Amino acid sequence: MKLGCVTIDSRDADALADFYQKLTGWTIRFTNTDGGKFVGLVNGDNGMILLFQENDEYAPPVWPVTPGAQQPMAHLDFHTDDLERDIAHALACGARIAEAQYSDKWRVMLDPAGHPFCIEELPDAI
Repeated sequence: MKLGCVTIDSRDADALADFYQKLTGWTIRFTNTDGGKFVGLVNGDNGMILLFQENDEYAPPVWPVTPGAQQPMAHLDFHTDDLERDIAHALACGARIAEAQYSDKWRVMLDPAGHPFCIEELPDAI
């Protein structure tokens, strides 16, 4: 068994796929409207797929976690050898820096649909 994709809900699958395409440089490979709206973004290096699912009932999570509010279910971590460069790139793509930060080695960012993701400086991992 192998992981096929990670699916991320939003109210606008096209807009969120476009954001992550700009952020990562991955390719939008397909759009499917059979049984709902899905947009697939594929990493050409390893075949990993981010699938964006349109959900009219989607509610953005609150960050940091707040009791009684919509909780993040998962988040993505991106590794970089230049934290400030890639934070600037994420901001130019439409991300926001989260108010709550917990380290100077990574930044918690929010995508346009409100999902948290992290950019972490790991020079030896690139």
